[in-house]
Amino acid sequence: QLQLVESGGGLVQPGGSLRLSCAASGFTFDDYAIGWFRQAPGKEREGVSCISSRGMHTYYEDSVKGRFTISRDNAKNTVYLQMNSLKPEDTAVYTCGAGGTTVQALCVGGRSDYWGQGIQVTVSS
Repeated sequence: QLQLVESGGGLVQPGGSLRLSCAASGFTFDDYAIGWFRQAPGKEREGVSCISSRGMHTYYEDSVKGRFTISRDNAKNTVYLQMNSLKPEDTAVYTCGAGGTTVQALCVGGRSDYWGQGIQVTVSS
C-alpha cells in the first residue's frame, strides 16, 4: 500500500541532464518532506536534495548545488529532481524517501519513514 516509485534514471553523458521522478501513494503525500538519496559503490548513502511538505524549503548537498533542482507537485503526488551538468561522480543508485520531518532531518539525518526501490543513474562517456 505504501509506495514510492522512482523513474527517469538511465545512462547519460557527462555534462548531460536527467530528470528523476518519485511518485508516491498510500500515505498523505503533502504531509511529508521528500528527499533524494544516492549510494555509490564503496560509499555510504547520502542525502542529495530534499524538499519540505509544501515545497517552501529545500536542501542540497554541496556537490550538487547549482546543478540539481528539486521540486514537487502535490496534486500529482510526485517529486522531481532535475539533474544538470552531470558528472561521472554522480553515478549511483538514487532512491527517494519520505519523512514527516524537516528537510535537514531528512537529508542530513536520514529520518525517512518510507523508501523507494532505487534507480540507477550512470554518467559516462
